Amino acid sequence: DNDIISLIQELNIRNTMASETTPLTSSGDAADHLKRLKSYQWWAFFVTFGGYFMAHFSRKCYSTVKQQLQDDAGYSAWVLSEMDTVFMGSYAVGNVISGKLGDTFPPTTVLSIGLFGSGICLVLMNVSLWFDFVHFSETLGNFFILGVYFLFGFFQSTGGPVGTAVMGNWFCDKKSVERRGLIFGLWTCHQYCGDVTAALCTAWVLKAGYPYWWALLIPAITNFLWGFLTMTLIADPVDAGIITDDVRIRLEKNKAKAAAGEEVNDSGPAPISYAAAVRIPMVAQYAFAFGFFKLTNYVLFFWLPYFLGKHFDPVKANLIASLYSVGMMPGGIIVGFVSDLYGGRRASVIGTFMCALIVFLGIFSQNSETLGSTELLVMLAIMGILVGGPNNIITSAVAADLASHPSVKGSNKSLGTVTGLINGCGAGTAAIGLLAVGPLQAKYGWSSVWFYLIGCTATGTLLMTPKIISELCPKPELESNAEVGLV
Repeated sequence: DNDIISLIQELNIRNTMASETTPLTSSGDAADHLKRLKSYQWWAFFVTFGGYFMAHFSRKCYSTVKQQLQDDAGYSAWVLSEMDTVFMGSYAVGNVISGKLGDTFPPTTVLSIGLFGSGICLVLMNVSLWFDFVHFSETLGNFFILGVYFLFGFFQSTGGPVGTAVMGNWFCDKKSVERRGLIFGLWTCHQYCGDVTAALCTAWVLKAGYPYWWALLIPAITNFLWGFLTMTLIADPVDAGIITDDVRIRLEKNKAKAAAGEEVNDSGPAPISYAAAVRIPMVAQYAFAFGFFKLTNYVLFFWLPYFLGKHFDPVKANLIASLYSVGMMPGGIIVGFVSDLYGGRRASVIGTFMCALIVFLGIFSQNSETLGSTELLVMLAIMGILVGGPNNIITSAVAADLASHPSVKGSNKSLGTVTGLINGCGAGTAAIGLLAVGPLQAKYGWSSVWFYLIGCTATGTLLMTPKIISELCPKPELESNAEVGLV
């Protein structure tokens, strides 16, 4: 930290005589800083991608052995359901807290703690299986595994907001900002890679005849290993002595303060408060809109296998439902790439995808009971793209755009907090909204569920209307900023 402060103080001195539009460094120095920035980006991408991959690898492995936890370990279906509930609750709250922690403390420390904590929780779950807690005392066994999974949700929440913040720190040059949608669209494939790997890992464990708890121990080990790797990651270019635009802007603001006779004591950008983060234009609207989009995603993700199982055999039902998840992977890449082509106007692209989804949900509501397997495969793959694209981009590229707003750019660390608020609000809204699905389908049938999702999708899209209008009909003085998604 002292080295960073010394570097900033030295740069302040060098910048004393410069005007606000004068480059911070000479063209040769700027080229060198850019070269060093670009050379490290791939490593930052790889390590943060792997960290979030581990999060999904861990939580999906648990879901793939639920049947064994009930049949062999003796946990009731009620306890397994409660594990999902406590996880969603702690994960939602943890996202909001983790984002703030990532902006306040070294991000690599927060990410590593999340990985180590997740590994420890999985080991503790194995301990309860090895020593058969639930048969020794049902109350002890149930309380122990619910408590562990509650903590597991907190540790799992670090990967999204903090990983996004590290990505935003490194992919901040002009070319990266112009391609932010595509970069983050590719980066958000981590969750689907983790889910697929978890399914393959569990299938291998069970087919090889190993005890099922190896499906929990393997991700625990990989979390520990990736945690040590993450500790070596440099979270911010300034920590490596690289001058970015944010550093230059902060120094220019310090210069203006000094010229006005104010005392300047720059030890780096301060973390933004929750209140200030919510005041950033469109953060609150995106947070609530994402909640409705995430609810649509969760209903399809969790309930499709159950719905399809009423009409097809289990193997075919799971195969058809998997096409929805497969479609989500390219969804983020497509939305990111298209929004880059339109100068970062992501809300307009997201709104288009959501309107198309409403059409497909309308068709589904009328014909879901009569569609054949081929038609369902095609429809669900397309719906996966339409749902996955906006969901992936809002919590990555859009969050980075919002955190780069001129009101905070160069002054505050905000990306982790903004991402955490959007993720946390989304998870909380989705968790509450999921409670309505069971009663709806039981009392009014599956058509009511699809109409429910149409309402959720429409509500989320309407919340984004001000942003969509501002993108389609920008004010003349804002058009240059809109080109990089800053307004």
